[in-house]
Amino acid sequence: MELKQRNNTLALVALAISAFAIGTTEFISVGLLPLIAEDFHVGITTAGLTVSIYALGVTIGAPVLTAITSNISRKSLLLWIMIVFIIGNSLAAIAPNITILLIARIISAFAHGIFMSIGSTIAADLVAKEKRASAISIMFSGLTVATVTGVPFGTFIGQHFGWRLAFITIVIIGIIAFIGNSVLVPGNLSKGGRATLKDQLRLATNGRLLMLFFITALGYGGTFVVFTYLSPLLHEVTGFKQNTVAGILLLYGVAIAIGNMIGGKLSNKNPLQALFYMFIIQAIVLFILSFTLPFKVIGLISILFMGLLAFMNVPGLQVYVVILAERYVPSAVDVASAVNIAAFNAGIAIGSYLGGIVTNSLGLIHTSWVGGIMVVAAIFLTGFSLVLEKNSLDKGVLPR
Repeated sequence: MELKQRNNTLALVALAISAFAIGTTEFISVGLLPLIAEDFHVGITTAGLTVSIYALGVTIGAPVLTAITSNISRKSLLLWIMIVFIIGNSLAAIAPNITILLIARIISAFAHGIFMSIGSTIAADLVAKEKRASAISIMFSGLTVATVTGVPFGTFIGQHFGWRLAFITIVIIGIIAFIGNSVLVPGNLSKGGRATLKDQLRLATNGRLLMLFFITALGYGGTFVVFTYLSPLLHEVTGFKQNTVAGILLLYGVAIAIGNMIGGKLSNKNPLQALFYMFIIQAIVLFILSFTLPFKVIGLISILFMGLLAFMNVPGLQVYVVILAERYVPSAVDVASAVNIAAFNAGIAIGSYLGGIVTNSLGLIHTSWVGGIMVVAAIFLTGFSLVLEKNSLDKGVLPR
């Protein structure tokens, strides 16, 4: 039993390593936007498409590609995912113009979408059911560590040696992740369940799951209205020098890491109820941010609180989609997880695009309260889901 637990822990570490590589490439553009815009002679909102187009690629690619690849063994799929990831970031590093860079981002996004969907279900399967949220938070810790170290380090490299070297560094991380998967992930992982067209139709028409996907997009995406433009916001609104921004992103990442682990612990018992209170606090912080951003000390404190809440909801959202899928469409759990990953990135795409519109029309400082409105919508939907969950319990439909 101890040997099995140790092996499972190593498998979770391997998943976290891969998530670190993918998390670094997902968010690195946030710190590189001014450099990319300057190099390609485009506006900051056009450069911001490197964030939103990536998220859109994950949104489209995750459910479709997960369904298509469901008959491939999960370890083989993990290795192929990292190969595609390496190709996409290599192309980004040598992109001669913004169009090729956006194509490269889409290629990388496809790898991201499949990995995060099957990675979540593998992590959940490796542990006892009462520890699934914690296991998923361990896997997602790779993403949070990426925001702690990868994103600010990439920003530092970009500012001192050029943004292309930042993507070359990501390629190296991807190669290390490929080796980690080869060595640490067991080869006897089961294939994902083959979801029939009927199962996928049931998934697409299940009201409870659809509501959760909207909650994911709104609750997670609200922060990205602000976060996408955090680098110029810190410089232009709060007044920090450009070379200080990388250090602030590091602190922001630390806050994210802490919030993610707290979210995993809080979501083990009753993920939906935990999400309801997390979203309330998250919305309050985003509204407060509108008033505190022009002031360095209190503005920085508010931004760190935003970071604390940014990923706190991820474990609960992922474990709850597994619970609902097991209850309503048990043969399509992987696909349901993939659709939820798509919903996360739909939220990023909507949030970052909305942030660009707000920045152009109203100004950077207004991104925070607009993001807060998105989260308020998630609060109402989560509250309604809690009512439906209570009714299901009253009728004897118990969560698994």
